[in-house]
Amino acid sequence: MPRIENNQGGDSLIGEYWRKNLGTHLLLLVVAIIWGSTWAAGRFLSYGQEESPATLEPATAAWLRYVFAVLVFFLWANYSKEGSRIRFLPPDKDSWRFSIWLGLLGTMGYQLLFMNGMLWTAAGDASLIIPLNPVFTVLLASPMLGQRITGRMALGLLVGISGVFVVVGWSPNSQIPFEHRLIGDGMILLAALMWATTSNLTKIMMSWNKGYSALEIVIWYSFLGWLMLTPWMLCEIWGSPIPEPTNAEWATIAYLGIFSTVLSYVWFARGIEVVGPTAASSYVFLVPVFGVLSGWSLLGEEVGASMAVGFILIVMGVREVQRESDRLAA
Repeated sequence: MPRIENNQGGDSLIGEYWRKNLGTHLLLLVVAIIWGSTWAAGRFLSYGQEESPATLEPATAAWLRYVFAVLVFFLWANYSKEGSRIRFLPPDKDSWRFSIWLGLLGTMGYQLLFMNGMLWTAAGDASLIIPLNPVFTVLLASPMLGQRITGRMALGLLVGISGVFVVVGWSPNSQIPFEHRLIGDGMILLAALMWATTSNLTKIMMSWNKGYSALEIVIWYSFLGWLMLTPWMLCEIWGSPIPEPTNAEWATIAYLGIFSTVLSYVWFARGIEVVGPTAASSYVFLVPVFGVLSGWSLLGEEVGASMAVGFILIVMGVREVQRESDRLAA
């Protein structure tokens, strides 16, 4: 949005901006709520609750999630306005190669780490760690995209990591043993690293200017990653009775597959188009807030001051890295 002076004309422009874009901002808020609730949903599917343990293994739950996601992506590609421009498969050898890597890291790797991580740690704790994703994206841009790493970026990373140490070491969710939380939070950190790598690989593909969209790339690697998840799912159910998810588990799987994976991505991309990447990305910082709230309201997790301290340190670190990255790009 352009700079607006503090006068009557400026007030009019502000009012016009919000009249035009209020719906988009509300949609971005819904996206943040959905993504925040993903952590409680993942914990419920992986661990269950004290009175009702989960019936699905992590890879099986992830595989079923992508059954819904892939189906809805293909339906979207067939029946949406953008459908006529969407190709279902990569068009050339390089696109196939990168899509396979994206499926390996962004779908299979991320989902296995996410679902197994949520087996070991609290939803609120994990949701506070994942905002480090932009830091990893910027740092990985050095070897992958040739971006320079400065001392201020390194300082931002240290501040962010110190926030993670606070979340892990002083979590109010002490009903989960520290060793278990350490394993789970470590998996979530690796998941953030996987997603950061996925973001940079996507940027590389988009830089080729071959005429395909980010949505097409997501469809390609979602489908390929789902195929890669299949052997993991088969290993989990091999020699065991076919799992029978409860109605609540089916609803959670559908919610993760349809809302968290497909619709939220489409809505967030639309928000970037309307209000710009900076304004849209600012809503990502609300995701941990809703993650903690959903863990507290849906799973009975604890909320403590250490979570606020850790969150502040992580956000400070992320903002420092992002500001320095923007300065170098200017």
